[in-house]
Amino acid sequence: MRRPVFSNLLLASSLLALTQMMTPTDAAAEARLALVIGQSAYRTVPELPNAANDAKGMTELLGNAGFTVTTAANLAQTEMRAAISDFAGKVSASGADTVALVFYAGHGLQIDGENYLVPVDLDPKREADIPLQGVRLNDMLNTLGALPTRARIFMLDACRNNPFPALSGAGHGLAIVDTKAGAPGSFISYSTSPGAEAEDGSGIDSPYTTAALTVAKQPNLPIEEVFKRIRVAVAQSTDGRQIPWESSSLTTDFKFFGESSGSQPSLPGANSMALASGTRSVEEWRRDLQGKPAMVAYELVITDDTVPAYQAYIELYAQDTRTPRLRTVLERRRQMLAWERATAINTRASFEAYLANWDNSDLAATARRLLLRVQNRNYGVPVAAAATPVAVAMAPTCPCSTPSPPATPVNPSVAPVIKKRVDDTPPKRKVVETPPKRRPPSDQVVYERAPPPDRGPPPEAVMQGIGIGVGIGLGMGMGGRGGGDHYRGDRRY
Repeated sequence: MRRPVFSNLLLASSLLALTQMMTPTDAAAEARLALVIGQSAYRTVPELPNAANDAKGMTELLGNAGFTVTTAANLAQTEMRAAISDFAGKVSASGADTVALVFYAGHGLQIDGENYLVPVDLDPKREADIPLQGVRLNDMLNTLGALPTRARIFMLDACRNNPFPALSGAGHGLAIVDTKAGAPGSFISYSTSPGAEAEDGSGIDSPYTTAALTVAKQPNLPIEEVFKRIRVAVAQSTDGRQIPWESSSLTTDFKFFGESSGSQPSLPGANSMALASGTRSVEEWRRDLQGKPAMVAYELVITDDTVPAYQAYIELYAQDTRTPRLRTVLERRRQMLAWERATAINTRASFEAYLANWDNSDLAATARRLLLRVQNRNYGVPVAAAATPVAVAMAPTCPCSTPSPPATPVNPSVAPVIKKRVDDTPPKRKVVETPPKRRPPSDQVVYERAPPPDRGPPPEAVMQGIGIGVGIGLGMGMGGRGGGDHYRGDRRY
């Protein structure tokens, strides 16, 4: 009897060990869904061969990282919107413990402060066509942001040069998207800095995707560290011409490969990756960089990618060969931050402030157009609201009515009531002024003095009636008065 018991215990222990070995880690337990879009075969502009390669490489990487990947290539506008909608449905059905990732390779445009993904059938004749023919980036962000998920990751290799001749006035690159302004739990990465253009690359992949395919494979790297290393790798491979940028509002940790702890908060400072980390001032950066070799200091400030870090490097390493390029990056970053504030506030004062400092920038024409738009919006409403009460209160048309107190602009509905009461009074005035000469007196006299039809009148009566009728008619015509004295021959009666 003991042998079977021992055998059962041994079997149970083996099963327990096997179960523990097969229990998925947190990274494997969470649901991972990805949508990969590669836009290469544009119909009205030259193709982007690398975009198709980028999508293929990312599909393989994400599949190895545990994502269920949906890949779509060369999408027209309706197809792109349908793909995003279908992906959102899958994310919604997957539940709250889901990491949703979107990778986009292709053209992107910035129009009036809005970012657009470019379908392959886009054929604009003017800037106003882009909202009709493109796919707004914020629509995709908001669609996925409305779903309960653990994290949402967006990788946009979409900052290539603008290839459409009709859009010569559009701004370069993409505008800043601050993930902290939306639902928490989002991470967005651009292949280059806001307002800058990314390179397509000379290899089979773009510089951004090439770095991502290499760095993201490293195990146990938090997502913030992954994209910091991607930024340094891209800056090195492009000699500083391209510096990727991120913004994060993640509330949980995430790793492409390795265990992700959903209950642990993200790294300190991860919610302010690129826009305003503000954790270290220019003076603090000067102290940190003081005495370091220029190359070491350069990689530190590229990793941080903030205005204070760049400013400190430029001041300390003014003679370094990398300083002129960093000065350009710093100037553009300040400009794009100012542009982001102007479009977010969206008032006359905000656009005037932008133009006061950046009147010669590529976004100046757009700023003037938006300034005119808000001026028309601001001036139209007060004038229309003030016109109605003034007209009613200052110009009563009926002398017998008591003037009403002026109506306040917040209650313009008083005006129509007063107008209706005033309009009802004119008929009274018309009755008083109209002379009562509508009915001819001759008809009255003839009918009143006519004898009854059943008696034959004597001849003298007939002659007398004719005389009276003629006399009255002459009297009325000569005197011009109705209801006055009547004449018969030369006698008045």
